[in-house]
Amino acid sequence: MKKTLIGALVGALIIFLWQFLSFAVVNLHKPAQQYTDKQEAIMSFLNSQGLKEGGYILPQAGNNATMDEHEQFMKNAEGKPWAIIQYHNSLKNNMVMNMIRGYIVNVIIVLLFCWLINRFNAVNFSRIVTAALVVGLISFLNEPYTGYIWYQNFDIWAFLGDAVISWGLTGLWLAWWLTRGRSEHSTVVVRERPTEMAN
Repeated sequence: MKKTLIGALVGALIIFLWQFLSFAVVNLHKPAQQYTDKQEAIMSFLNSQGLKEGGYILPQAGNNATMDEHEQFMKNAEGKPWAIIQYHNSLKNNMVMNMIRGYIVNVIIVLLFCWLINRFNAVNFSRIVTAALVVGLISFLNEPYTGYIWYQNFDIWAFLGDAVISWGLTGLWLAWWLTRGRSEHSTVVVRERPTEMAN
């Protein structure tokens, strides 16, 4: 348990540091977070509309539109500009708490991954790295890419890089940590198969 916990704490730190590099230092997600010198005019207009806090997709048919009205609206909107707005009434800048929460979530994620690989009958270095990359790709395909199919966010390839790089590095760390002292091709039995009772 101690070994798993240390592995998860360090693995979570690796993911956390990559997230910091990706979103802040290198800013791979810039295409989806661009600055516009029209921000004051846009925010002033939005604030003047009395919007409730929430997410909006523009344009779309009204809530009470029939199926036929919705289909006609979508035909008319085809090829025209559209937007997604995430509107908040008040900016809350709590950097320290957000970072703490982010790291705790990463610890939970890596603990779950460790739990998963501990369910394997046997593991070695390459199996752990492969499993980590598979988890990274699953997480990418499940949310960022599935969302991209419908809404074409502008930083989709940055999310792919996040998944592959952060989980690849975490997989390398865990593979070394959990199998250290053994050769690359040796196998560590982490869970015995239940033996069948003889009749």
